[in-house]
Amino acid sequence: MAKPEMSKAGRSPQLTADSIWAYKPWWCQPWSILLTGLFIISGSWYVFQRWWLTGIISAPVLVWMGFFIVIYPRLMKDMMLQKHEVE
Repeated sequence: MAKPEMSKAGRSPQLTADSIWAYKPWWCQPWSILLTGLFIISGSWYVFQRWWLTGIISAPVLVWMGFFIVIYPRLMKDMMLQKHEVE
């Protein structure tokens, strides 16, 4: 895990391109997002035991998981790389 770099003024940490998870709390880490999503999906099956209802519940949960585990880190990495190129 990369450590945050200090900004030029030395006041606050600055994000590095490969360290997005270092700035997130434990409940926003990839493992917690996966466990929460799987818990919701399996919980819906346990409660309702209907494939169609579990599918309806699973769709937005899988989109949420995909966004925060795949898309968000890429966007942040690209943003930080772009910011470093400007400086």
